[in-house]
Amino acid sequence: MNITVIGTGYVGLVSGVCFSELGNNVICVDNNVEKVNMLTDGHVPIYEPGLKDIMNANMKAGRLSFTTNIQDAISRSDIIIIAVGTPSLPNGEANLSFIELVAREIGSYMDNYKIIMTKSTVPVGTNDRIQEWISSLTNHPFDMASVPEFLREGTAVQDTLYPDRIVIGTHSERAVATLKELHQPLTDQIIVTDIRSAEMIKYASNAFLATKISFINEISNICEKVGADVSRVAEGMGYDRRIGASFLKAGIGYGGSCFPKDTQALIQIAGNVDYDFKLLKSVVEVNKDQRFNVIRKLEDALGSLEGKEIAIWGLAFKPDTDDVRDAPAIEIIQRLLEQGAVIRAYDPIATENFRKEVDSPSITWEERAMKAAEGADALCVLTEWKEFMEVNLTDLAAHMNQPILIDGRNIYGEDQIKDTSFQYYSVGRPGLTNIDGRKTAVI
Repeated sequence: MNITVIGTGYVGLVSGVCFSELGNNVICVDNNVEKVNMLTDGHVPIYEPGLKDIMNANMKAGRLSFTTNIQDAISRSDIIIIAVGTPSLPNGEANLSFIELVAREIGSYMDNYKIIMTKSTVPVGTNDRIQEWISSLTNHPFDMASVPEFLREGTAVQDTLYPDRIVIGTHSERAVATLKELHQPLTDQIIVTDIRSAEMIKYASNAFLATKISFINEISNICEKVGADVSRVAEGMGYDRRIGASFLKAGIGYGGSCFPKDTQALIQIAGNVDYDFKLLKSVVEVNKDQRFNVIRKLEDALGSLEGKEIAIWGLAFKPDTDDVRDAPAIEIIQRLLEQGAVIRAYDPIATENFRKEVDSPSITWEERAMKAAEGADALCVLTEWKEFMEVNLTDLAAHMNQPILIDGRNIYGEDQIKDTSFQYYSVGRPGLTNIDGRKTAVI
């Protein structure tokens, strides 16, 4: 099939590359000339395992190209995928200005029948508005379809090529037949529904996953007070098929480009129809406060943080990505700076992006994890990168001024900690005693 993808952000780029991998002819369009030139030269502007190799292989095979010429791309394609950003407005609503701009360009340049497939996450009813915008500028026939994405950064290629399900929302049997054919190589789990239900499925899915995260974090906070181990609690819950083990990992809360934006947008969508989504508001509130448990534990261990050297391991909102959007590390480091702490930060790949969000003379950006921890009064693990899990903890403690470890992602087990000198704080796990008899906090 001949496909145009408008927008080369995370969703657009990964979708375009993966559709070309299936043998389709794909043109990816972006109005950023520098970005298009970078992609044409074989360089990927985001960190996503496996993406660069697949992209370059399909470019070499002639199935994938990049351009700023949206008119030419539209005329050469039968399916037009809208994959531009929908960032949050100050009130939490999704900003649809990029969607409207693209829709009007499609309407202006359409020259025959097309299927317009929306992959951008948009509020319920947006595809109806897209149809109106396009229809106001063309007499050519077209069909609308909402086909939401369910990608996880760090595993986006895998999630695209091996999805749990494909959701196709459309009122057109012609579009259903074409889009089923397009997605059939990926999975036979294809759900066909109306457009508004497809739009809601995306928001409902992300809101539910965010709810599971905030729920287990609330359980972890109770575990700390009653002496239970949240890891074992989550394990016991996860065996129940009605609950499942996914997203029951206690920590410092969710971040990234999807959950914070989509939960706020769904709250706003509910408010626009006079519904108070109390549960989701609580999910957001719990998530925001959870990250500050790191600060509270530092204060418990050190007292005043004024002048204390705090090492930070992990700046990205999750491992295997350089994305720092709404990363818990942003607010944690900002709060530490407000309290007069001196920061020594390290992340394997996200440092450059993070410095665009937070920078200060009181932050030293280190190129090695151990260098960041050297001479520190405490170390906070904020992202569960694999390299942090493989560190020799006895050696790490010896490099620090004070062996205080705040494990915000529960990446270390009791067997790793018990023979060290660390005063160790985790999330929702009980205390233990180390080899020389001194109590080590594991809370």
